[in-house]
Amino acid sequence: MIKFLDLKAINHDMRSELLEACARVIDSGWYIGGVELQRFEQEFAEYCGVKYCVGVANGLDALSLTLRAWKELGRLKDGDEVIVPANTYIASVLAITENGLVPVLVEPDPATYNLNVKNIECAITPRTKVLLPVHLYGFLTDMPALLSIAKKHGLLILEDSAQSHGASYKGKKAGAWGDASGFSFYPGKNLGALGDAGAITTNDEELAQVLRALRNYGSHEKYQNLYRGVNSRLDELQAAALSVKLKYLDAQTAHRRGIVEIYLQGIKNPNIVLPIPTDTGVQDFEVHVWHLFVIRTAHRDELQKYLQNMGVQTLIHYPIPIHKQKAYTDMSALSLPITEMIHDEVLSLPLGPTLTLEEAQKVVLACNSFSIGSF
Repeated sequence: MIKFLDLKAINHDMRSELLEACARVIDSGWYIGGVELQRFEQEFAEYCGVKYCVGVANGLDALSLTLRAWKELGRLKDGDEVIVPANTYIASVLAITENGLVPVLVEPDPATYNLNVKNIECAITPRTKVLLPVHLYGFLTDMPALLSIAKKHGLLILEDSAQSHGASYKGKKAGAWGDASGFSFYPGKNLGALGDAGAITTNDEELAQVLRALRNYGSHEKYQNLYRGVNSRLDELQAAALSVKLKYLDAQTAHRRGIVEIYLQGIKNPNIVLPIPTDTGVQDFEVHVWHLFVIRTAHRDELQKYLQNMGVQTLIHYPIPIHKQKAYTDMSALSLPITEMIHDEVLSLPLGPTLTLEEAQKVVLACNSFSIGSF
């Protein structure tokens, strides 16, 4: 079976360094808020091209705490609206509603799965305060266009960069375009920890200071609490592991791109719609880091069963749109046909830094041999 993603194999390639990093933390006797966290925050800020990085417990907290910090700073208030792509993972919207803000779901571009910039202007109201682009599957949203809209309407931009570590356009990486950005280091991400982990990147010193307090019970100094904060800290073990893995990220991204090139050039099945590797108005293959390779087909369930029978493991990201989830029944009446079509048709093929070129060719052959009614 060709695995969708082999985390054991990924970590095995750097096992000795990871063990050394863990041993260093264990032997230090310091496990929260120490030198490993400081080191990784500095390294990741430099990697993204920003001044500040604030490590937190997970990607959801990265988004949620940023919105919370803006409320503490008086830049947002209850009832303000946040524009977000309708086809994102639910975490993007949970962060909004958790803060008493109102998500405004906007249809994506079916070719790139990211926010359709043309739909944003129509969604803006006097209550709109934030644009929350999600760089889905490792594809950068059209950030120059978003920056123009944000400037025109006086809006904040919070990037959801959970799937786009290292994605860039004209030398500027995900996490450096908006007023702030939330990252996830969930183990399956391109830069994955050995458990849950996340971070916020920003050039805003005041925001970074508030975030550092909010993640630590609202406190900069022990027993002195400025805010009603939470416990959302990136621990020393995860920070140390991430510092090891960050060194390999660009090489792993290059390998992903090699796999994707095989898929794009090799899959010729007319029943399968391939992703279009552009979302910035130019054909620039290097901007995308390909967290996922997502195809579409009107025969998704049949194709998935066929590929499984052919020894190819696939996953669906994501089967149910947010406005059809029980958690958001208040949105159930929304008409979002593009989003619903995407959720009904998407299928993610195997992709990762340990997938071999030979395995990728086998995936191509399996896809091309599929025909309607073949399973």
